[in-house]
Amino acid sequence: FSLNLAADCNAVLKALQPIFQEQGMTETVHNWEDHGYLATYIKKNGSFANLRIHPHGLVLVDLQSYSDHMKGREEVDQLLNKVEERMKELFHGNIKRVKRLPAILRGGVIDRYWPTADGRLVEYDIDEVVYDEDSPFQNIKILHSKQFGNILILSGDVNLAESDLAYTKAIMGSGKEDYTGKEVLILGGGDGGILYEIVKLKPKMVTMVASNIDQMVIDGCKKYMRKTCGDVLDNLKGECYQVLIEDCIPVLKRYAKEGRMFDYVINDLTAVPISTSPEEDSTWEFLRLILDLSMKVLKQDGKYFTQGNCINLTDALTLYEEQLSRLYCPVEFSKETVCVPSYMELWVFYTIWKKQTDI
Repeated sequence: FSLNLAADCNAVLKALQPIFQEQGMTETVHNWEDHGYLATYIKKNGSFANLRIHPHGLVLVDLQSYSDHMKGREEVDQLLNKVEERMKELFHGNIKRVKRLPAILRGGVIDRYWPTADGRLVEYDIDEVVYDEDSPFQNIKILHSKQFGNILILSGDVNLAESDLAYTKAIMGSGKEDYTGKEVLILGGGDGGILYEIVKLKPKMVTMVASNIDQMVIDGCKKYMRKTCGDVLDNLKGECYQVLIEDCIPVLKRYAKEGRMFDYVINDLTAVPISTSPEEDSTWEFLRLILDLSMKVLKQDGKYFTQGNCINLTDALTLYEEQLSRLYCPVEFSKETVCVPSYMELWVFYTIWKKQTDI
C-alpha cells in the first residue's frame, strides 16, 4: 500500500492485528523510533506473515505458506482481501496505490522463474521438465512452456525455444541473403536451428563448429527440439553440411592457414558480455579473438552475423561496438532489433563486413 500521507504506524498495526489474530497467529513486534514497525505473525502450521509499516507511508504485507492445494491458496487470498478492506476503511481514500503480486512458488519440482539479460525476473508458464542433465561443460535443461513450446536452457540462461524462429532468421540476415551455392561457417548453434534453416536454402556447404560443442546439447535437442532442428542433428554429415565436435579456435586457425574462405560466418557462441569486470575480461578477449579469426576466413565481400544482447544493455552493446574498431582489419557494421518470443525482450543482432578499400 502506498499512501498519500505519512503513516501512523501504531494505528495501522492496531487496525490490522485482529485479522492475523483471528487466524490463530502468534505476533512479534519490532519498533524503531524513526523507521516504523515490523510485525511478524506465525501460525502453528508454519505459515507466517510479515507486516512492515514505514512512517513515510508505505505498508508492505508478505505472506508465506506451504499450500499444495486450492483451499490453502483461497485462505491466503481471503486474508489479503481482509487486509485490503481494513486499510481502505482506515485511510478513507488516502491510499495512492494498492499492488498485489502473484504468489512466488518456491522449491517446486518445476522451476518457472528465469532472469532476462538485463536482470528482470520472468515467470514462465513451464508445465513440464522434458530433459535435465549435467554435461562436463554445463547444466542442460529443456523445459516445456505452454506458449513457447520446448525451451533450451543452458546453465540458467534461456537459449532458444521452439517459438523463436525470429532469432534464427535474424542471425541469418533476416531473409535478405541468398545462400544458394554459398560456403557457410556456423560457430556454435548446437541446438541445430541455424543449420536446419540454412540447409533449406541450397548452400554449397555448411560447416558447423564451436568452442566445445556439447554432444549432450546436440543429443537433447535432436530428441526434444525437433521443431527447431528438424533432422539435421541425426547425422553429423549431410549432403551439404558437416558438424564438427571440436574447439572452434584451432579450427579457425587451421582454415586461415589453409586459405579456406567463407561467404558467411554466423557466430552463435555467446552473447555480448554485460561488463568489463575481471571475470568478464576473458570473455571479451575470446570475442575479439573469434572476430579476428572469423575476418581472416571471411571473403572480402562476405558477411559476419552475430547476436548482441538485449536492447536495454546499451553500455554492453557500446563496448562491443568499440571492439570492432580494434580488429586486424577495418570493418563496418549495421544492427537491427528483433523481438525474440521466449526471451520476453528485444534483442540486438549485428551484421559485420570488411570495409572496402578504394583502388
